[in-house]
Amino acid sequence: MTTYEVALRQSGEEVDLARLELLRARYGLDKPVYMRFFMWFGNLFKGDFGYSMLYEKPVRQLLGARLWYTVLISSLATAFAWVVGFLIGVYSGTHQYSIGDYAFTVVGYLGVSIPNFLLALVLMWFVFRYFGLEIGGLFSPEYVNAPWSWGKFLNLLQHLWIPIIVTGTDSMAGLIRVLRGNLLDEINKPYVTAARARGVPEDKIYWKYPLRIAMIPFLSTAGWTIPGIISGAVVTGIVLNLPTVGTLLLDALRAQDMYLAGTIILILSVFTVIGTFVSDILLAWADPRARLE
Repeated sequence: MTTYEVALRQSGEEVDLARLELLRARYGLDKPVYMRFFMWFGNLFKGDFGYSMLYEKPVRQLLGARLWYTVLISSLATAFAWVVGFLIGVYSGTHQYSIGDYAFTVVGYLGVSIPNFLLALVLMWFVFRYFGLEIGGLFSPEYVNAPWSWGKFLNLLQHLWIPIIVTGTDSMAGLIRVLRGNLLDEINKPYVTAARARGVPEDKIYWKYPLRIAMIPFLSTAGWTIPGIISGAVVTGIVLNLPTVGTLLLDALRAQDMYLAGTIILILSVFTVIGTFVSDILLAWADPRARLE
Protein backbone atom coordinates (compact mmCIF):
# COMPACT_ATOMS: atom_id res chain seq x y z
CA MET A 1 0.00 0.00 0.00
CA THR A 2 1.49 3.36 -1.03
CA THR A 3 1.70 6.48 1.13
CA TYR A 4 -1.17 8.02 -0.80
CA GLU A 5 -3.45 5.06 -0.21
CA VAL A 6 -2.69 5.24 3.51
CA ALA A 7 -3.35 8.99 3.53
CA LEU A 8 -6.66 8.58 1.75
CA ARG A 9 -7.79 5.79 4.06
CA GLN A 10 -6.83 7.80 7.16
CA SER A 11 -8.81 10.78 5.89
CA GLY A 12 -11.92 8.60 5.79
CA GLU A 13 -12.32 8.77 2.03
CA GLU A 14 -13.07 5.80 -0.16
CA VAL A 15 -10.12 4.61 -2.19
CA ASP A 16 -10.94 4.39 -5.86
CA LEU A 17 -8.67 1.55 -6.95
CA ALA A 18 -9.05 2.38 -10.64
CA ARG A 19 -8.00 5.96 -10.04
CA LEU A 20 -5.09 4.86 -7.87
CA GLU A 21 -3.89 2.48 -10.58
CA LEU A 22 -4.03 5.32 -13.11
CA LEU A 23 -2.07 7.65 -10.83
CA ARG A 24 0.39 4.90 -9.95
CA ALA A 25 1.13 4.30 -13.61
CA ARG A 26 1.37 8.01 -14.44
CA TYR A 27 3.51 9.16 -11.52
CA GLY A 28 5.22 5.92 -10.51
CA LEU A 29 3.75 5.85 -7.00
CA ASP A 30 4.98 2.30 -6.48
CA LYS A 31 8.58 3.27 -7.31
CA PRO A 32 11.30 4.52 -4.93
CA VAL A 33 11.27 8.18 -3.88
CA TYR A 34 14.25 9.21 -6.01
CA MET A 35 12.64 7.73 -9.13
CA ARG A 36 9.36 9.50 -8.40
CA PHE A 37 11.29 12.77 -8.02
CA PHE A 38 13.00 12.47 -11.40
CA MET A 39 9.71 11.52 -13.05
CA TRP A 40 8.03 14.56 -11.51
CA PHE A 41 10.93 16.84 -12.42
CA GLY A 42 10.88 15.61 -16.01
CA ASN A 43 7.15 16.27 -16.26
CA LEU A 44 7.68 19.89 -15.19
CA PHE A 45 9.04 20.71 -18.64
CA LYS A 46 5.75 19.47 -20.07
CA GLY A 47 3.73 21.74 -17.77
CA ASP A 48 2.63 18.80 -15.58
CA PHE A 49 3.24 19.61 -11.90
CA GLY A 50 1.69 16.42 -10.62
CA TYR A 51 -1.57 15.50 -8.91
CA SER A 52 -2.67 16.65 -5.46
CA MET A 53 -3.97 13.71 -3.46
CA LEU A 54 -5.31 16.09 -0.82
CA TYR A 55 -7.52 18.16 -3.12
CA GLU A 56 -7.89 15.46 -5.80
CA LYS A 57 -7.01 17.93 -8.52
CA PRO A 58 -3.99 18.59 -10.73
CA VAL A 59 -1.50 20.87 -8.98
CA ARG A 60 -1.48 23.21 -11.96
CA GLN A 61 -5.21 23.77 -11.58
CA LEU A 62 -4.86 24.48 -7.85
CA LEU A 63 -2.06 27.01 -8.28
CA GLY A 64 -3.66 28.99 -11.12
CA ALA A 65 -5.45 31.89 -9.38
CA ARG A 66 -3.62 31.48 -6.07
CA LEU A 67 -0.23 31.98 -7.69
CA TRP A 68 -1.42 35.16 -9.39
CA TYR A 69 -2.71 36.60 -6.11
CA THR A 70 0.51 35.54 -4.35
CA VAL A 71 2.67 37.31 -6.95
CA LEU A 72 0.45 40.41 -6.75
CA ILE A 73 0.58 40.66 -2.95
CA SER A 74 4.27 39.77 -2.74
CA SER A 75 5.28 42.26 -5.46
CA LEU A 76 3.34 45.12 -3.89
CA ALA A 77 4.53 44.21 -0.38
CA THR A 78 8.14 44.09 -1.60
CA ALA A 79 7.78 47.47 -3.32
CA PHE A 80 6.22 48.87 -0.14
CA ALA A 81 9.06 47.50 2.01
CA TRP A 82 11.80 48.80 -0.31
CA VAL A 83 10.38 52.28 -0.97
CA VAL A 84 9.26 53.06 2.58
CA GLY A 85 12.32 51.36 4.10
CA PHE A 86 14.65 53.38 1.86
CA LEU A 87 12.98 56.74 2.54
CA ILE A 88 12.77 56.24 6.30
CA GLY A 89 16.29 54.80 6.47
CA VAL A 90 17.72 57.82 4.64
CA TYR A 91 15.80 60.24 6.87
CA SER A 92 16.89 58.50 10.07
CA GLY A 93 20.51 58.32 8.91
CA THR A 94 20.66 62.03 8.02
CA HIS A 95 18.65 63.25 11.06
CA GLN A 96 20.25 61.26 13.85
CA TYR A 97 18.70 61.74 17.31
CA SER A 98 15.88 63.92 15.98
CA ILE A 99 12.28 63.40 17.05
CA GLY A 100 11.55 61.73 13.72
CA ASP A 101 14.55 59.44 14.10
CA TYR A 102 13.39 58.35 17.54
CA ALA A 103 9.84 57.78 16.26
CA PHE A 104 10.98 55.73 13.26
CA THR A 105 13.38 53.77 15.47
CA VAL A 106 10.47 52.75 17.68
CA VAL A 107 8.43 51.83 14.59
CA GLY A 108 11.36 49.79 13.25
CA TYR A 109 11.78 47.84 16.48
CA LEU A 110 8.04 47.20 16.67
CA GLY A 111 7.98 46.04 13.07
CA VAL A 112 10.78 43.54 13.72
CA SER A 113 9.42 42.27 17.04
CA ILE A 114 5.66 42.03 16.39
CA PRO A 115 4.64 38.86 14.49
CA ASN A 116 2.84 39.53 11.22
CA PHE A 117 -0.24 37.55 12.20
CA LEU A 118 -0.63 39.61 15.40
CA LEU A 119 -0.37 42.84 13.42
CA ALA A 120 -3.02 41.45 11.06
CA LEU A 121 -5.37 40.72 13.96
CA VAL A 122 -4.85 44.21 15.42
CA LEU A 123 -5.55 45.92 12.09
CA MET A 124 -8.63 43.78 11.47
CA TRP A 125 -9.99 44.62 14.93
CA PHE A 126 -9.22 48.33 14.52
CA VAL A 127 -10.91 48.64 11.13
CA PHE A 128 -13.95 46.66 12.27
CA ARG A 129 -14.20 48.50 15.61
CA TYR A 130 -13.99 52.04 14.27
CA PHE A 131 -15.15 51.73 10.66
CA GLY A 132 -17.44 48.69 10.81
CA LEU A 133 -15.66 46.97 7.92
CA GLU A 134 -14.64 43.33 7.63
CA ILE A 135 -11.38 43.21 5.69
CA GLY A 136 -10.54 39.51 5.78
CA GLY A 137 -9.82 37.91 2.42
CA LEU A 138 -9.32 39.77 -0.84
CA PHE A 139 -12.98 40.16 -1.76
CA SER A 140 -16.31 40.71 -0.10
CA PRO A 141 -18.60 37.63 -0.12
CA GLU A 142 -20.67 38.91 -3.04
CA TYR A 143 -17.56 39.28 -5.23
CA VAL A 144 -15.73 36.04 -4.43
CA ASN A 145 -17.20 34.02 -7.29
CA ALA A 146 -18.39 36.94 -9.40
CA PRO A 147 -16.80 37.62 -12.83
CA TRP A 148 -14.30 40.44 -13.09
CA SER A 149 -15.81 43.90 -13.27
CA TRP A 150 -14.97 47.43 -12.20
CA GLY A 151 -16.80 46.86 -8.92
CA LYS A 152 -14.82 43.70 -8.19
CA PHE A 153 -11.56 45.50 -8.97
CA LEU A 154 -12.41 48.33 -6.56
CA ASN A 155 -13.39 45.76 -3.95
CA LEU A 156 -9.99 44.09 -4.38
CA LEU A 157 -8.25 47.43 -3.80
CA GLN A 158 -10.28 47.95 -0.61
CA HIS A 159 -9.01 44.64 0.80
CA LEU A 160 -5.50 44.62 -0.67
CA TRP A 161 -3.83 47.25 1.51
CA ILE A 162 -4.03 45.19 4.70
CA PRO A 163 -2.01 42.16 3.45
CA ILE A 164 0.48 44.52 1.75
CA ILE A 165 1.17 46.41 4.98
CA VAL A 166 1.17 43.30 7.16
CA THR A 167 3.46 41.18 4.97
CA GLY A 168 5.79 44.06 4.10
CA THR A 169 6.24 45.55 7.57
CA ASP A 170 8.75 43.01 8.84
CA SER A 171 11.07 43.37 5.84
CA MET A 172 10.63 47.15 5.83
CA ALA A 173 11.69 47.43 9.46
CA GLY A 174 14.81 45.35 8.88
CA LEU A 175 15.80 47.38 5.80
CA ILE A 176 15.37 50.63 7.77
CA ARG A 177 17.80 49.47 10.44
CA VAL A 178 20.36 48.28 7.87
CA LEU A 179 20.32 51.48 5.79
CA ARG A 180 20.34 53.79 8.81
CA GLY A 181 23.34 52.05 10.38
CA ASN A 182 25.30 51.98 7.12
CA LEU A 183 24.56 55.63 6.36
CA LEU A 184 25.67 56.76 9.81
CA ASP A 185 28.94 54.88 9.38
CA GLU A 186 29.64 56.57 6.05
CA ILE A 187 28.68 60.10 7.16
CA ASN A 188 31.31 60.04 9.91
CA LYS A 189 34.18 58.99 7.63
CA PRO A 190 37.06 61.40 6.79
CA TYR A 191 36.18 61.87 3.10
CA VAL A 192 32.79 63.29 4.09
CA THR A 193 34.40 65.67 6.56
CA ALA A 194 36.90 66.76 3.88
CA ALA A 195 34.10 67.36 1.33
CA ARG A 196 32.18 69.41 3.89
CA ALA A 197 35.30 71.45 4.66
CA ARG A 198 35.70 72.27 0.95
CA GLY A 199 32.19 73.75 0.97
CA VAL A 200 30.32 71.00 -0.84
CA PRO A 201 26.56 71.39 -0.13
CA GLU A 202 25.14 68.96 2.42
CA ASP A 203 22.55 67.50 0.05
CA LYS A 204 25.19 66.76 -2.56
CA ILE A 205 27.50 65.20 0.04
CA TYR A 206 24.81 62.81 1.23
CA TRP A 207 23.36 61.78 -2.12
CA LYS A 208 26.53 61.50 -4.21
CA TYR A 209 28.84 59.54 -1.93
CA PRO A 210 27.72 58.20 1.51
CA LEU A 211 24.25 57.12 0.41
CA ARG A 212 25.49 55.27 -2.63
CA ILE A 213 28.01 53.32 -0.55
CA ALA A 214 25.54 52.75 2.30
CA MET A 215 23.06 51.24 -0.17
CA ILE A 216 25.42 48.39 -1.09
CA PRO A 217 24.51 46.11 1.87
CA PHE A 218 20.90 47.30 1.52
CA LEU A 219 20.71 46.24 -2.11
CA SER A 220 22.64 42.99 -1.61
CA THR A 221 20.05 41.74 0.89
CA ALA A 222 16.90 43.42 -0.45
CA GLY A 223 16.29 40.66 -2.99
CA TRP A 224 15.97 38.09 -0.22
CA THR A 225 12.80 39.80 0.96
CA ILE A 226 10.85 38.42 -2.03
CA PRO A 227 10.87 34.72 -1.02
CA GLY A 228 10.79 35.75 2.64
CA ILE A 229 7.53 37.62 2.16
CA ILE A 230 5.94 34.63 0.39
CA SER A 231 7.08 31.98 2.88
CA GLY A 232 6.61 34.21 5.91
CA ALA A 233 3.01 35.02 5.06
CA VAL A 234 1.68 31.50 5.64
CA VAL A 235 0.18 32.21 9.07
CA THR A 236 -0.80 35.71 7.97
CA GLY A 237 -2.62 34.21 4.99
CA ILE A 238 -4.57 31.92 7.31
CA VAL A 239 -5.48 34.81 9.65
CA LEU A 240 -6.54 37.08 6.79
CA ASN A 241 -8.11 34.24 4.77
CA LEU A 242 -6.00 35.03 1.71
CA PRO A 243 -6.20 32.80 -1.40
CA THR A 244 -2.41 32.49 -1.67
CA VAL A 245 -0.03 29.54 -2.02
CA GLY A 246 1.07 29.89 1.62
CA THR A 247 -2.04 28.21 2.98
CA LEU A 248 -1.77 25.53 0.30
CA LEU A 249 1.82 24.82 1.36
CA LEU A 250 0.83 24.36 4.98
CA ASP A 251 -2.01 21.99 4.07
CA ALA A 252 0.26 20.06 1.71
CA LEU A 253 2.99 19.61 4.32
CA ARG A 254 0.51 18.46 6.95
CA ALA A 255 -1.06 15.95 4.57
CA GLN A 256 2.30 14.87 3.07
CA ASP A 257 1.03 15.84 -0.36
CA MET A 258 4.37 15.48 -2.13
CA TYR A 259 3.63 16.98 -5.53
CA LEU A 260 1.76 20.02 -4.23
CA ALA A 261 4.37 20.80 -1.56
CA GLY A 262 7.26 20.18 -3.96
CA THR A 263 5.81 22.50 -6.59
CA ILE A 264 5.30 25.35 -4.11
CA ILE A 265 8.82 24.92 -2.72
CA LEU A 266 10.11 25.00 -6.30
CA ILE A 267 8.26 28.28 -6.85
CA LEU A 268 9.86 29.71 -3.69
CA SER A 269 13.27 28.64 -5.02
CA VAL A 270 12.59 30.41 -8.32
CA PHE A 271 11.64 33.59 -6.46
CA THR A 272 14.86 33.30 -4.45
CA VAL A 273 16.88 33.16 -7.66
CA ILE A 274 14.93 36.09 -9.15
CA GLY A 275 15.39 38.14 -5.98
CA THR A 276 19.12 37.44 -5.90
CA PHE A 277 19.40 38.35 -9.59
CA VAL A 278 17.59 41.65 -9.01
CA SER A 279 19.89 42.40 -6.06
CA ASP A 280 22.97 41.69 -8.19
CA ILE A 281 21.77 44.07 -10.91
CA LEU A 282 21.06 46.83 -8.39
CA LEU A 283 24.39 46.18 -6.67
CA ALA A 284 26.27 46.49 -9.98
CA TRP A 285 24.46 49.77 -10.64
CA ALA A 286 25.37 51.20 -7.22
CA ASP A 287 28.93 49.87 -6.95
CA PRO A 288 31.14 49.93 -10.09
CA ARG A 289 33.59 47.60 -8.33
CA ALA A 290 31.04 44.81 -8.55
CA ARG A 291 30.94 45.19 -12.36
CA LEU A 292 34.72 44.97 -12.57
CA GLU A 293 34.79 41.76 -10.53
